[in-house]
Amino acid sequence: MDFSFTKKEEEFRQELRTWLEENLPEGWIEGTSKLPTDEGEYAKFLRNWQRKLYDGGWAAIAWPEKYGGRKASLMEEIIYHQEMVRVKAPPLVNYVGIHMVGPTLIQIGTEEQQEKFIQKILTGEEVWCQGYSEPNAGSDVAAIQTTAVKDGDRWIINGQKVWTSFGHIADRCFLVARTNRFEKKHHGITVFLLDMNQPGVETRPIIQMDGQHDFNEVYLNDAVAYDAEIIGKVDEGWHVIIALLMHERTGIGAQVFTLEQQFNELAALAKDLKEDGEPLISKPLIRKSMVDLYTRFRGSLLNYYRNLTKTIKTGRPGAEGSMDKLMVSELTKELLSQSISIQGHQGILWKEDAVSGNSYWQDNYLYSFGQTIGGGTSEIQKNTIAERILGLPKDMGR
Repeated sequence: MDFSFTKKEEEFRQELRTWLEENLPEGWIEGTSKLPTDEGEYAKFLRNWQRKLYDGGWAAIAWPEKYGGRKASLMEEIIYHQEMVRVKAPPLVNYVGIHMVGPTLIQIGTEEQQEKFIQKILTGEEVWCQGYSEPNAGSDVAAIQTTAVKDGDRWIINGQKVWTSFGHIADRCFLVARTNRFEKKHHGITVFLLDMNQPGVETRPIIQMDGQHDFNEVYLNDAVAYDAEIIGKVDEGWHVIIALLMHERTGIGAQVFTLEQQFNELAALAKDLKEDGEPLISKPLIRKSMVDLYTRFRGSLLNYYRNLTKTIKTGRPGAEGSMDKLMVSELTKELLSQSISIQGHQGILWKEDAVSGNSYWQDNYLYSFGQTIGGGTSEIQKNTIAERILGLPKDMGR
């Protein structure tokens, strides 16, 4: 396999690098830029950043030009992810909209839906969340209990969603509800493009163990959606769910570049920290663990490239995205656990008391546990790999 980039691709990289240098928040590359601590101001900061990406043509580069993208090749997408990770660019406030909802609307949405939602997704004017998980329906989306009952040209929705990322700032929700009950639970499901700014929708924060607030509970009490806000067909939403999940897991797989950067930062940390006057990296046990991490990280990267090659050939993402998601999320958790371990007692310190005056490693370590759950648990990914890639029998427990 040839890992080099073409002249055109390197020109694309340089164009992006130049734009980032000119448009990142002041002091960002130098590490002196300070993010707003107020939740509302932080959300505003992220919306402004996404608007800047949109104005520069960098909000959704893989989308067709017709919808505001650049029709970038997959290799250009790779370069995009690499460069964004390199500068640790601010996150996308509309990650769900750009990487999941938007591509699904482009794929199977009506022209009216595309005209109504697409541009606002790109600009960050409308932030989206995903209404899949419920208290008794996590990775098994087909077990949902939220109901939608027909009432003229509208639907009355009641139920509860949980672990809803960005729900507290979202304007719209890609919501899954049960509209009928058939013998097979995957039937009778419909997907709605729900307006979150209505009296029947209540959002309650879930505070994580790192003190941050990304997730929410969402209560639906006679919330209203209309026929025009249904994507796909009534009772046949399972196909829509699968379409979105394929886009989601493909995007998650690209986090292998974040993993690559974190490995390099961990290696630098092992060189900086000392024990008995010697850098930790000189200790045989530390070196052995670092070699083990590097070998598996490199394997994850090469596997991602292999799956990417298949996507280039077929023109669509496949079940291989589950392999990337599983490997990256589990290895990320191991790598960050190692980062805490090698710090010794300093590994349990927080904020300004931690190494280098910030809790970068501690924050990411705590967050890494959620990465093995969000987007489908590791157990679900293993079932998908077994059944759809290896051709093994279905899990009898389901």
